[in-house]
Amino acid sequence: MEITLYQVDAFASRVFEGNPAAVCPLPHWLDDKLLARIANENNLSETAFFVPKDGGYHLRWFTPAEEVDLCGHATLAAAHVLFNHLGHQGDDIDFHTLSGTLTVTHSNGLYTLDFPATEPQAIEVPAALIAGLSSGAEAVLAGFDYVVVLKDEGSVKALTPDFAPWHSLPLRGVVVTAPGDEVDFVSRCFFPKLKVDEDPVTGSAHCELTPYWAKRLNKTRLTARQLSSRPGSLVCELRDDRVRISGQAVDYLKGTVLLPDAEVKG
Repeated sequence: MEITLYQVDAFASRVFEGNPAAVCPLPHWLDDKLLARIANENNLSETAFFVPKDGGYHLRWFTPAEEVDLCGHATLAAAHVLFNHLGHQGDDIDFHTLSGTLTVTHSNGLYTLDFPATEPQAIEVPAALIAGLSSGAEAVLAGFDYVVVLKDEGSVKALTPDFAPWHSLPLRGVVVTAPGDEVDFVSRCFFPKLKVDEDPVTGSAHCELTPYWAKRLNKTRLTARQLSSRPGSLVCELRDDRVRISGQAVDYLKGTVLLPDAEVKG
């Protein structure tokens, strides 16, 4: 069996920036163990798989370690493939996912994700979280990740975490954020439990960062920059219990995955 694979740099205006995601359109679902092995072989932070469903697409995301409930950059990458390579008609795509129906709109070169918002809450700070930080935090909150607020952009850039203690944390990962020098806020995102020590540009993390910064800055439309070694820019807008996250995407490669019949049959 042959599967077409696209690799797309999401939240990027040119190659070698943003967050690379693999996208594999499928005619039907393969065995979950095989999907996991393909994602592990790709060795990117996310591989997106989708099949047609109900006028839209059933979309799933796999890290090299496991399937996840929500992923922004691979959703954007999947939409980019559908609009630019697979002839999707119209300006919107509905993806049916573990996080409900997620809509992506394409307009004027931007892809806009409509995702559920999660407002981080104050928590009792786990000792393992503090053990992994290399600097003091102004606040520690929790959504589906731990959200660590630092004083300024320089502190975010300079952070050198110790990942070992964070493997024992119960939440997905650790998101570090601060006010930006030229944007409303900056961040870095760490997911050592998922075999992704630092994710380049994390759309889903902005579902929890946007409500926090919207409340703190008293504005609903914000500019953001993720400060990884492959930085990326996002525009985020809070609309009630939803977050709209916009960015660009560019193609890096198109290839073919060759699966032996024995693997497909399990």
